[in-house]
Amino acid sequence: MAKNVISDETIDYVGILAKLELSEEEKERAKEDMANMLDYIDMLNELDTEGVEPMSHVFPVHNVFREDIVENGDDRENMLENAPDRKDGCYKVPKTVE
Repeated sequence: MAKNVISDETIDYVGILAKLELSEEEKERAKEDMANMLDYIDMLNELDTEGVEPMSHVFPVHNVFREDIVENGDDRENMLENAPDRKDGCYKVPKTVE
């Protein structure tokens, strides 16, 4: 049996926040699931984490961004080659606003 008990009011409140309409059976299942999650968190809180460095990822994640270097610069004519229609060196598109 779960140590943490979730009230009907808590489930109703979470349902409102999540914009969910739950049946009575779904509410009971959600209460049980939430209680199990809280029990698991309580169990994790009992672990000795002294000397363990906090981390945001289990695996080492390195910055994968590259420098923003322009490689194709001002290549307007090549970019416009596939344009269905163009005018004065720009893409010509149908008018969408009256």
